[in-house]
Amino acid sequence: MKKFLSLLLLLSFCLSGCFGPKKTAGAGDGQTPFFWENANIYFLLTDRFANGDQTNDLNFNRTERAVKLRGFMGGDLKGITQKIEEGYFDKLGITALWFTPVVEQIHGPTDEGTGLTYGYHGYWAKDWTALDPNFGTEADLAKLVETAHQHGIRILLDVVINHTGPVTEQDPVWPSGWVRTGPACTYQGYETTTACTLVKNLPDIKTESSTNVGVPQLLKDKWKQEGRLDKEMAELDAFFKRTGYPRSPRYHIIKWLTDYIRKYGVDGYRVDTAKHTEESVWADLRREANLAFLDWKKANPKKVLDNNPFYMTGEVYGYGISGGRMYDFGDRKVDYFAHGMTSLINFEFKSDANNSYEAIFSKYSNLLHGPLKDQSVVNYLSSHDDGGPFDRQRMKPLEAATKLLLCPGASQVYYGDETSRPLEVNGAEGDANLRSFMNWDEVIRNSERNGFKINDVLSHWQKLGQFRKAHPAVGAGIHEQLASRPYLFKRTYQSGSFSDVVLVGLDLEKGRKDIPVRGVFEDGMKVKDYYSGQMLTVTGGRVTVESEFGIVLLGR
Repeated sequence: MKKFLSLLLLLSFCLSGCFGPKKTAGAGDGQTPFFWENANIYFLLTDRFANGDQTNDLNFNRTERAVKLRGFMGGDLKGITQKIEEGYFDKLGITALWFTPVVEQIHGPTDEGTGLTYGYHGYWAKDWTALDPNFGTEADLAKLVETAHQHGIRILLDVVINHTGPVTEQDPVWPSGWVRTGPACTYQGYETTTACTLVKNLPDIKTESSTNVGVPQLLKDKWKQEGRLDKEMAELDAFFKRTGYPRSPRYHIIKWLTDYIRKYGVDGYRVDTAKHTEESVWADLRREANLAFLDWKKANPKKVLDNNPFYMTGEVYGYGISGGRMYDFGDRKVDYFAHGMTSLINFEFKSDANNSYEAIFSKYSNLLHGPLKDQSVVNYLSSHDDGGPFDRQRMKPLEAATKLLLCPGASQVYYGDETSRPLEVNGAEGDANLRSFMNWDEVIRNSERNGFKINDVLSHWQKLGQFRKAHPAVGAGIHEQLASRPYLFKRTYQSGSFSDVVLVGLDLEKGRKDIPVRGVFEDGMKVKDYYSGQMLTVTGGRVTVESEFGIVLLGR
């Protein structure tokens, strides 16, 4: 009977914490509680952000000269940690950090028509159980996660199950029981999107298979040489004995990926190429991730940030918020939210950003509190592989920030959005243009781009990010327009005993501004304008803001 009750408790947890509503957060010490629906996520390429350790810049004899922006450039985990310690992300109001995969990449380069290319981006795995030394060590990853948590920043690991890295002279193809090398995807329906290779020479993991396979000999030989073969095989035996899963490809990789949760306490995954793999894979991954997250919390009770469950956001390429819960393959619709995903990356926002503030904000509020109630999306304007970003020329960096960071839903800041890092580089081709090294030199010099000083742009992103971080109503609340001229709106949010309300004014006159706040804030209340930094008192249903800015961000 006790065993039966224990199983019921576990099932109850999974139903509410694994796939159910996520309105759980710990305020702790009077701080603002964290809700993933309001997250401000910073996304960076590990190799392109900051070089904290120049001694690890060359490994595996990666000495052949790559074409422009397609080789390793030195960014690493230590560099990211240094920026956390410096408070860079705190000043931006960042609440979660997502960096590209750091598992060991293929050793050799490829040349598939774009010129010599290495796996600097992290999406060409060779060994899921090891970190690539170009990115750092396990000790580096442990320190990064712990340092981020000390700053109240959650960590999202970027994970890949869909494919291995390309085949090179140094990197042989995996066994046929593990991968297919054709046909190439044609994207004419579900099968031609999932049971195929994304591009030529990118072996596709047979995630649909339930056939037992052994560990590839190439991995066993590698582990033996590294002195950890027995340990890795014993851990796999224990995993399959505990779960009862078949020893098929997907479950090997799921085991390897969830190890990083148990070891380091990472808070979530960003799931790569989600639509190219059967959706049941993500439900399986989420189930094991939840268990691993619980195990880490039990083993590290003093390091637990709050009682939020494990988080997963999926890259279902082409998904837009207007589709609600469903993604349409043409011959089949899939609800990824019902298969482990907490949220999906919203590819629609970059085009919506061309619309007016009110058109964007009311649309997103209505969808997130209607068809997508209790779910969320991650909005972005630019990324590492979207060739059509909003404001590619960086002509509207302030407008971009205002629309992204004040929009309902979670926000994703791509590294350099906040510093107008160029998205076009002379000599680069394709998505390499989007992946230049972070423009720290321009920040130091306070360079100018298109009439905007870099540090003025950075300050704007910082103020909006701090406002969002302090007020869950910004991303998770219900939007209501209060006036069109001047443009004023409020957001209200309620979760359990926690409530929050904000009032925002955009495109206002500079100088003295009398803002009506009746029905939002009561007379006598102290409110803060997060843009000018002023503390104000509500009098006669109004607050008076004297500032050089045309924006007001009001909250308690």
